[in-house]
Amino acid sequence: MKSFWDTLPKPFFVMAPMADVTDVAFRALVAKRGKPDVFWTEFVSADGLYHTRPVRDKESETPGLPSAGVSNGTSEIQRSESHNSLLRDLQFAPDQRPIVAQIFSSKPETIAYAAALAEKLGFDGVDLNMGCPDRAIEKQGAGAALVKDPVLAARLIRTAKEASSLPVSVKTRIGYHKESLDEWLTALLEADPAAITLHLRTRRELSLVPAVWEQMNKAVAIRNRVNPRVLLIGNGDVQNLEDARAKVATTGCDGAMLGRAMFGNPWVFAGRKPEDAPLEEKLVALAELAYGFEKITPLKNFSILKKHIKAFVAGFDGATDLRTKLMQATSATELERAIRENQV
Repeated sequence: MKSFWDTLPKPFFVMAPMADVTDVAFRALVAKRGKPDVFWTEFVSADGLYHTRPVRDKESETPGLPSAGVSNGTSEIQRSESHNSLLRDLQFAPDQRPIVAQIFSSKPETIAYAAALAEKLGFDGVDLNMGCPDRAIEKQGAGAALVKDPVLAARLIRTAKEASSLPVSVKTRIGYHKESLDEWLTALLEADPAAITLHLRTRRELSLVPAVWEQMNKAVAIRNRVNPRVLLIGNGDVQNLEDARAKVATTGCDGAMLGRAMFGNPWVFAGRKPEDAPLEEKLVALAELAYGFEKITPLKNFSILKKHIKAFVAGFDGATDLRTKLMQATSATELERAIRENQV
């Protein structure tokens, strides 16, 4: 069955899922200034979604699924009836499409529930995280730990595909202690996901060394031999759209995922570099992000925005002083006031 993946231009460029970064407010900022070809949510625990689900139907003993709805806010955020913190991370707006819900777990039962929920909430696809190196997640057997268990990883892909009609994709790494594409990527390809994003580092390397884009050439060769239908997306150290195009052209993959390149540059998918935006334009974007962030429910800690302040307010005379002032803001109103005082 065809999906949005089959309609994407080649090459395509997508938004990386980043915890406490790619929330609905940040995606709105990016969508307004140059949309990626595919949006990703922050990653969400499938176990958590399962254990905070509505009460089971007493007759069928089938886990209930919350129904989708649209908020009355200006952004018309897609929501669930329940406003718990996990479902909060699955909010999205109509202009953020196609959008993929990223989930993680090592349990087929919870993956099945979360995949069905993603379809119920109106997502265009579901992505399984098999690359996060966070120790707490690995202790659950999820994230990068799955690289060491190709059989279970393949089972989770098949389970997600059976649980909904959404296309299933995977985001992972090229190996655990060392590169193991021959075994690892082959196992994933045989499970037939719609797409695989490869962070071109091992789990051991974290992000401490440069991404090895040369490994994508090997990955493409394996894909072409095992399952040519699967799209391959490269990830790691992509500086801007120009760099993304060059990396895709050199390796032969289908697209690239941009992550840190979005920090302080919501125009990245429009082809602009950080230095292309004047300071005033950056500060307007930062204030807009802050106000959007405050509309997310349940409320998130405003201090999460500090990483964005650091990215937007850098590289110019007086940046340190202004950044220090903005870091003290505890609300969008305070942040905007500090910006205006700086412009006087």
